[in-house]
Amino acid sequence: MKRLGMPIAAFFGLAAVGLLGTSWFLNRDALQSAVEAQIRAVTGLELVVNGPIDVSVFPGSYVSFHNVGLKGATTVDPALQVDVLTANLRLLPLLLRRFEIADVMMLRPHIHVVRDGSGESNWTPFVETIAKAMTPGAENQVSFSEIRIQDGELNYEDATNRVAEQLNDIDLSLAWPSISRSFAATGQFDWRGERVDGSISASDFVAMLSGDRSGLKARLASAPLKVAFDGSVANRTSLMMEGVTTIDSSSLRNALRWMGQAPPGGGGGFGRFALKARTNVVAGSVALTNVNVELDGNVAEGVMTFANNGRQMLQATLAADNLDFTPYISTFRLLASGQRDWNRQLFDLSSLSSTDLDMRLSAARVTVGPSKLGRTALGANLRGGALALSIGEAQMYGGIAKGSFAVARSDAVADVRAQFQFTDVDLQACASELFGITKLSGRGNLNVSLTASGSSPFGLAQSLDGTASLVGHDGAIAGFNVEQLLKRLERRPLSGGGNFRSGSTPYDNLNISVKFADGVATAEDIRVEGPAARITLTGTASVPSREYDMKGVASLTSAPSGGNGFDLPFVVQGPWDDPLIFPDPESLIRRSPASAPLLDAVKDRKARDAVRTVIERFTGGGRPAAPDATAPAPATAPTAAENAKSN
Repeated sequence: MKRLGMPIAAFFGLAAVGLLGTSWFLNRDALQSAVEAQIRAVTGLELVVNGPIDVSVFPGSYVSFHNVGLKGATTVDPALQVDVLTANLRLLPLLLRRFEIADVMMLRPHIHVVRDGSGESNWTPFVETIAKAMTPGAENQVSFSEIRIQDGELNYEDATNRVAEQLNDIDLSLAWPSISRSFAATGQFDWRGERVDGSISASDFVAMLSGDRSGLKARLASAPLKVAFDGSVANRTSLMMEGVTTIDSSSLRNALRWMGQAPPGGGGGFGRFALKARTNVVAGSVALTNVNVELDGNVAEGVMTFANNGRQMLQATLAADNLDFTPYISTFRLLASGQRDWNRQLFDLSSLSSTDLDMRLSAARVTVGPSKLGRTALGANLRGGALALSIGEAQMYGGIAKGSFAVARSDAVADVRAQFQFTDVDLQACASELFGITKLSGRGNLNVSLTASGSSPFGLAQSLDGTASLVGHDGAIAGFNVEQLLKRLERRPLSGGGNFRSGSTPYDNLNISVKFADGVATAEDIRVEGPAARITLTGTASVPSREYDMKGVASLTSAPSGGNGFDLPFVVQGPWDDPLIFPDPESLIRRSPASAPLLDAVKDRKARDAVRTVIERFTGGGRPAAPDATAPAPATAPTAAENAKSN
């Protein structure tokens, strides 16, 4: 080792002396010319040097150009500006007085790309020049292994599509092809406040620059979104891509917002998203086949098409085992937090005008809030700010549901139209989930046709128009037992009605026909026919205030003695979820042999009201009447009370 040490040391000494000598006797003008010629031969671009030039041979061999522009031979403006362009030289050729570039580093390059209406850009001549220079058989074919970009900036402008984007802090490594025809680039850059890690590789770089077919692999990864493509690309007359695309995002809502797209209104849903599909891109149209997509835990398969020809359009036909739409309606509340008043919060309709949609969905099971649907076929169409949802057929509430729902945007006002048909459904589940009515059971058919216009659920309730009809059978109305009540009052009209709000009234047939106008529902035909009793109702119900104001007649179908049936008028008033139901007191008084003559004898209105008040206290019906503070109670009131007790 000692004998070898001296020759090795001598060799390195001679090399150092040779490098120093080379640096002293180097022709710097020839070096600059050789470097410029190689850059021009590789890229096809001319070097325009506006600043000083630094040359170093030892310890590092490089040439640095300050304030440099690169431009095509036939163009005036540089394709890019570089603060410092450094060309590192190969050491062994340098010792032999040959200047060969090993790699190039660009510090703070400024790239400006402008695209015109024809699809051409200011970089088109430069790309053509680079492709021509790299074509096999071209003169002066030389190459270097790598181009590095540090702290770069790219500005992109497309006035036709009104697009302006900026990439900052670009750090890239470009593997320039030498013997191989391949090309690869890896690095990072900042876009819209997020750091993006990306890579791209082309199997035939010259073919890709020329617009011919080339293999392509690309990957972009950021916090909001990850995208990968593996396939081929060509751009002879228009962009064409074919391959497999995968997309992954922890929040699709955040990813859309990051990409400049308006996310759907509300804050529910559009979280975890994943897609894998066979992709075919032609110009501005993207066709996806063999699609496997996941959104908020919903997994579906099918085909999708996306087009951006001035307006974004998404078409899809998907099938799934289970679909849960609960996240998308969780923030939409018809009722306020008190569950008695309509929600007055204004609608957010901005998402109805950003994208056109035509979608077909089929699922074995569908969940919408508390509603569970069986096999279902859904359609959604969004065009020009108008959304139309259709249900071809759904297994719902133990029956079949069909219908449509449409929302059209007019400024901040939503014009809503709904038409639904429910056939042989469970009325208890249907009425509870759709209308909040929990006291109806049985099976039946329901038809609803409604229109409304408003900027909030309360506004829709105020303008509600349309019709609704229900035909039910073999059920019951909970909350009161009409048969028992009528039989008790038939025997003793003034004995007191007892508890009107217990038990249930069975029915064989139920018919309800209601017409809506400006938020008021008018009963056109309401009939309840049971085995022992019959009920008819008339009156109105206010949709905005959610209150009843109705009158009815309850009748026994036959008297126990075989005579005429017993008829009892009654009143229904108060909120939908807890109405007051009480018999008409005057009819009870008239049926009492002791009280009927007394009621006829009292002609004075104040005296009549006082008598009625006392009787109501014994019968339990009606609401207590406020006493008249300006007039004393008539002397006949105690007598009426005594008669009521004796009866």
